[in-house]
Amino acid sequence: MKTVLVIGGGITGLAAMYYLQKYKNEQKLDLQLILVEQSKQLGGKIRSVHHDDFIMETGADSIVARNDGVMPLIKELQMEEEIVYNETGISYIYTNNELKPIPADSVFGIPTSIKSLFSSTLISPKGKMVALKDFFTKNKHFTSEDSVGEFLEAFLGKEIVENQISPVLSGVYSGKLNKLTMASTLPYLLEYKNQYGSIISGMSKNKAKFQSSSNKKFVSFKGGLSAIIDSIEKQLTDVNILTGVKSNNIKHIENTYEVTLDNHDTISADFVVLATPHDVAQKILNDHDLDHEFDKLRNSSLTSVYLGFDIPDDKLPANGTGFIVTENSDLHCDACTWTSRKWTHTSSKRKLLVRLFYKSSNSFYETLKNMSEQEMIQTALTDIEKSLGITAQPITVEVTNWDNLMPNYHLEHNLAVTSLSKKMSETFPNLFIAGASYFGVGIGACIKNGKQTAEKIVDFL
Repeated sequence: MKTVLVIGGGITGLAAMYYLQKYKNEQKLDLQLILVEQSKQLGGKIRSVHHDDFIMETGADSIVARNDGVMPLIKELQMEEEIVYNETGISYIYTNNELKPIPADSVFGIPTSIKSLFSSTLISPKGKMVALKDFFTKNKHFTSEDSVGEFLEAFLGKEIVENQISPVLSGVYSGKLNKLTMASTLPYLLEYKNQYGSIISGMSKNKAKFQSSSNKKFVSFKGGLSAIIDSIEKQLTDVNILTGVKSNNIKHIENTYEVTLDNHDTISADFVVLATPHDVAQKILNDHDLDHEFDKLRNSSLTSVYLGFDIPDDKLPANGTGFIVTENSDLHCDACTWTSRKWTHTSSKRKLLVRLFYKSSNSFYETLKNMSEQEMIQTALTDIEKSLGITAQPITVEVTNWDNLMPNYHLEHNLAVTSLSKKMSETFPNLFIAGASYFGVGIGACIKNGKQTAEKIVDFL
């Protein structure tokens, strides 16, 4: 009998264990499966809170439906009837103390047509003319490992990037565009430029793909996103799950690994999956030969503030789902989702629920992190009053701090992960790193990574 130990009970670790159990049963493998999670509950950054007829997601709030493996897993879990889709509507950018719509015919703020470019109220006439250089400027040196910000500025101009594209992309990828590679963000932009001679032309030629995915492209569940965690946990009937137990260190002894837990127990395993944040994996492995690569990986921080009000949802601007904030604004938040509008299942009585995001990339964050919770709430209320004109006091509040837990894919990220994976395969055979710290931050990417890790183990067996 072989033993597989998964350390980390977030969505990556759970997906890996789900597929290991599935393959074990299908192929009649002689496997013992163990999962260890230091928190008392599974799910990692996925946790749904129910309060005062509101559903609030303290971490991720949805799954991108078109990602490989998402819908097949949901179907296997028999959760199709629990699915809810996002409502679509206008997304805004808060700039110069007012809300302005992001052009509808755009993706991540990038125009998909000349009409989309010239309809924007976020760019000056001069900025629009500069963006037209995209049609006659060739790409001579940019590669997928170059900065996505520098790439976009080179062909579309600085103004459209700063005023329209950067607020959207920085919000999605939690970092400055000049420090994010195309490979880790939007690799197809380079393909479009090289193939069609123009980013805008490439977006236009592939418009159908973006249009089909932009409508109802996110999924959650009637009872909240935690439903998928609960469903996977119920399926793991052949897995020994240990929660509230921390893994302290790993020793490689001949062909096995000895993992010491903080309750002084030891687990012997033939295969180990470290589905933890990279800094946790680094501490558990405690191998100085890997520190150079581990130290290149970065995390950022995020504070999320939910405010639920005893006022109708229709107090929001019509047909809107939220806004993103430009730099040097009079607001302190980076973005605001109108949750009760975007996800109608989160407010059973159609009362207003909003979620504000404060990121460590914002210069105000140093002040925010030293605030009391009440001071944070007051900051959020001030932002809501300035942006939406709402002065009511909330009936529900939920503040969540993700301190140094948000992966940040900077320019050297992919090279560091590749080098780390190579070193680990030589030093720690049959031990795998997995999760958002390395291979993609979305839930869909984590599910895919968990499944691929399970397949590697089964293929070896």
